[in-house]
Amino acid sequence: MDGGQHTLGEDCDVEMKQRSWLGQIGLVLPFLVPVVVFSVIPLLRGIYLGFTDYRFGFSMSFNGLENYRYMLTDSYFWSSFRVGAIWTIGVTGGQVILGLALAQLLNADLFGQRLARILVLVPWAMPPVIRGLMWNMVLLPDTTGPLNYLLMQMGVLAQPINWLGNVAWALPSIIMVGIWGGLPQSAIILLAGLQTIPKELNEAASLDGAGVFSQFRYITLPWLKPVITSIVCLRFMWNFNAFGVVWTLTQGGPGGRTRLPMLFAYEEGFRYGNAGYAAALGNVMVLVVSLLLVLYLRRELREV
Repeated sequence: MDGGQHTLGEDCDVEMKQRSWLGQIGLVLPFLVPVVVFSVIPLLRGIYLGFTDYRFGFSMSFNGLENYRYMLTDSYFWSSFRVGAIWTIGVTGGQVILGLALAQLLNADLFGQRLARILVLVPWAMPPVIRGLMWNMVLLPDTTGPLNYLLMQMGVLAQPINWLGNVAWALPSIIMVGIWGGLPQSAIILLAGLQTIPKELNEAASLDGAGVFSQFRYITLPWLKPVITSIVCLRFMWNFNAFGVVWTLTQGGPGGRTRLPMLFAYEEGFRYGNAGYAAALGNVMVLVVSLLLVLYLRRELREV
């Protein structure tokens, strides 16, 4: 009798665990299915296409590493990665450094502080295409362009500059736009980090004779290091994969001087129909970004 009751109790426990497990699966499934359908399957499909000679409208066959061999000798590929590296480092660095400066201002007890914290989010709230269209008007190449007009009125320029059409100014111009677009997010996240610093630390440092710079170096920066690491990682990924704002501004011109890796892959896939090669480019971009982030995080974690 006791053995039968014991077996019955174990069966009940197993049944309850199964029901609990099925209930958990039921809760997760509605969120898991879209991720698998819209992220995992396209990712696996893209990885596979990178090893084929697929062209739109033609039959597809497996070609192994041929796309990657061709990539090594493709000067346009290397040019796009050089431009992408300059863009990513410039925009990410600018967003973090200027974001920290802006966060310090927003954290100061100044008039209109609350309104400023709301208005600073406006650039980030704009879709990339809208940002691009707006800056296209600001950077018009003649005197009708607000930036040219302002600089000429101030005596900085003697004649207008074709900001987006000049090979020397196109890349710096889109980097400026990229920094402006992502600056608010970085500033708000850093502001949240600044507000977690205990005021007693700075007060004690002031009593010990530490100046503003010393407090920033030995208190603020170490305290914000985890936040800065997170921002750098996120902004690096987003900036390296940037497309909308740059495409709206220059479409990769003039002469490929602003052709980022994502724009190059887009052109290969949708302008020239080389879907297999475009997928291989995407695979390399994912690999490069992942590798750089792993190396960066390992270095940062070692210093903690």
